[in-house]
Amino acid sequence: PRQAAGLPVLVFFYGGSWRSGNKADYEWLGTALAAQGFVAVVADYRLVPEVVFPAFVTDCAAATRWVQDSIAQHGGDPERIVLCGHSAGAYNALMLALAPNYLVETGVDQHRIRGAIGLAGPYDFLPFDVDATRDAFGSAADPTLTQPVSFARADAPPLLLLWGEDDTTVGRRNHESLLRAQRAANGAVEAKTYPGVDHIDILLALSRPFRGRAPVLDDIASFARRVSA
Repeated sequence: PRQAAGLPVLVFFYGGSWRSGNKADYEWLGTALAAQGFVAVVADYRLVPEVVFPAFVTDCAAATRWVQDSIAQHGGDPERIVLCGHSAGAYNALMLALAPNYLVETGVDQHRIRGAIGLAGPYDFLPFDVDATRDAFGSAADPTLTQPVSFARADAPPLLLLWGEDDTTVGRRNHESLLRAQRAANGAVEAKTYPGVDHIDILLALSRPFRGRAPVLDDIASFARRVSA
């Protein structure tokens, strides 16, 4: 927002199967989030084939460290950070929220992460049976450590998992598996599914012309305000 001072921060990581995307393509999304009263940060990260897991996750941790250290200069409150992402970006955000080593090793105070929001994210996708996952994760020594569901824990930041019921790119298993695991671990987690919404619709619904498709922006803003209050 133009008159930002001490506002909560939403850090967004875009999707693209870990092999495509550019923050320059998401100015519209930053504007949408800023209009809701958040300082919005859209971060780039290195992509396949330049890198493989876990480099894109550690890049997102580095971006979060920059937010912690620098966002006050832009009107954001470094004590109130909410991570968010779509698709592969949701994976990155949830790995940071659930697997504690990435933020700790980058020097981020985990208590500053007030919540994490995943839009249509892959969280439980073993075995690696498509090119995108084989290319990004196939060389991992322990594939289970690539899965957000493996790190479900009671002391994680509150999670909001959003998914469209017509999504054939990232299936229901991912959404429901992490929801079950986090509830079993007594972690704070909320979930919502949108009928008639597919993998791209859930992102487009953040854009003004398509907000009638699903209340994704309202759900994100409401959750982020609550956990960062």
